[in-house]
Amino acid sequence: MTTTKTDSLYKKSYFSRITELKEYSPEAFKSFFAFNDKALAEGKLSVKTKELIAIAVAHITGCPYCIDLHVGNAKKNDADKEEVAEAIFVATALKAGSAAAHGVNALNAFYGEGDDELYKASYFNRLKEFGELTGDTFKAFAAFDHQALKAGKLSVKEKELIAVASAHTTGCAYCINLHTKNAKQEGASLEEISEAIFVAVALKAGSAIAHSVNALNAYDEA
Repeated sequence: MTTTKTDSLYKKSYFSRITELKEYSPEAFKSFFAFNDKALAEGKLSVKTKELIAIAVAHITGCPYCIDLHVGNAKKNDADKEEVAEAIFVATALKAGSAAAHGVNALNAFYGEGDDELYKASYFNRLKEFGELTGDTFKAFAAFDHQALKAGKLSVKEKELIAVASAHTTGCAYCINLHTKNAKQEGASLEEISEAIFVAVALKAGSAIAHSVNALNAYDEA
């Protein structure tokens, strides 16, 4: 079994190596961070809201560097611990919800009732069948999902914008359809929804580039 010279694969200090990529791929490095800065800058959505969205997305991508960075940024922009926690639980609900939503595809496959079209909005109506199949488990999940998305320190509109970004991170077409419509009903404009989506784009890409510091460590040790 091969072991690394550095047994700890994640340390906060490793993140400082990210600037080394500027030397090895300067144009890509420059263009990514120009995009990232634009995506997280004040727009129709405040920097605080964007940082809360970033926190949620970072918990879905599972990037510890991103979590550390964006929790710090959110705190600097006056987000309190309760708001951060609520954003995290929207992400939790959406990550779990993506798995539950895709259960309708499993039902189609099990019963041989699906056609060549794997995603139809109408398939989502089958979700309620899990209430009969799993009983209290489905009810408990539905109760959690409702609790995570209801107004708290964050408004329903803010939570639905976080949900839209989270759904784009999980890639769940049913969730994108549902939460985009919910966000619109809560008064979110297409510009606000678009900004939330591009925070998700930046964070999903950012997770990949953040992990490059591990690649640099691995390359040096090979």
